Amino acid sequence: MISVWISRLAVVATLLTFVVVVLGAWTRLVDAGLGCPDWPGCYGFFGVPESADELGIAETRFPDAPVEAEKAWPEMIHRYFAGTLGLVVFGIAALALWLRRAQSRRPPDRRSPEPPWRLGLVLAVLVVVQAAFGMWTVTLKLWPQVVTTHLLGGVATLSLLWWLTMRCWWDPPAANATRGLRRLAIAAFAITVLQVALGGWVSSNYAAVACPDFPTCQNAWWPEMDLGEGFDVTQGVGPNYLGGLMDNEGRVAIHMMHRLGALATAAALIVLAVALIRHSAELVSLGVAVLVTLCVQIGLGIANVVGSIPLGVATAHNATGALLLLVMVTVSYRLFNRGVS
Repeated sequence: MISVWISRLAVVATLLTFVVVVLGAWTRLVDAGLGCPDWPGCYGFFGVPESADELGIAETRFPDAPVEAEKAWPEMIHRYFAGTLGLVVFGIAALALWLRRAQSRRPPDRRSPEPPWRLGLVLAVLVVVQAAFGMWTVTLKLWPQVVTTHLLGGVATLSLLWWLTMRCWWDPPAANATRGLRRLAIAAFAITVLQVALGGWVSSNYAAVACPDFPTCQNAWWPEMDLGEGFDVTQGVGPNYLGGLMDNEGRVAIHMMHRLGALATAAALIVLAVALIRHSAELVSLGVAVLVTLCVQIGLGIANVVGSIPLGVATAHNATGALLLLVMVTVSYRLFNRGVS
């Protein structure tokens, strides 16, 4: 019964994490990252202050940060979902440890799979680390290094939970993949993760609007840019990164590297998709999924630039990026699964 609950909670946690990742993107896009100047509450309250008394207390506590409910609510909604996710993940870890302890008291049974207690503990630790980075995102005033790391922690949590979900619900036979195909999948996965990190760096430095035209950037194929400033990870903290502090040349450098990264990612994924389709009939659907998700993501990226970052398109671009990563996790699980041939 406990293992059934772990399987169900894994699905719930995966869906919750996807929602949290998308809400995080939405919060950044509506400039609500500092909608609440404190953490984990909002102006010292569990919700956004609304009454006259609450607003008066909030003004006294944070005189330099007036309450803007339209920005505070996106931040708090994100926190509510993230807090719920943390409870679910802790539940998975606790149940997995309980099941492991129960199994250790019985005679060994090869038919009983080992509970995912190690993965549960890793996820629990990761959630705690994510909570810390969520706090630092606010207290360090959207410092790009922290914001980008927070994003990567979110997609890492999503990827591990999706792996756990597949482990609980899907045990396909071994794919009999060649060593070359597996190496190609690893390389494509790594390039995809790097592109996600570049996307996070674009967002945290407000570089999405640095190139308002496409396929050129500021009417040039290779515009003036400053790579040193754009990728200076030793920059100091603050005072406040809302809206960004970087010069235009630095933001252009970030944007252009993200475009070049998109080309490299597209090339790697197309090669991988073709290899999957050609390998065997059982992997065709995965190859098609890679191609379809990639095409949607590229289209959304272009629409972002042409439409000057419309909120709906930009949010969908972030969501599809997370979905593309999940497709790559699925490919990896399928190729490295050691099921019965």
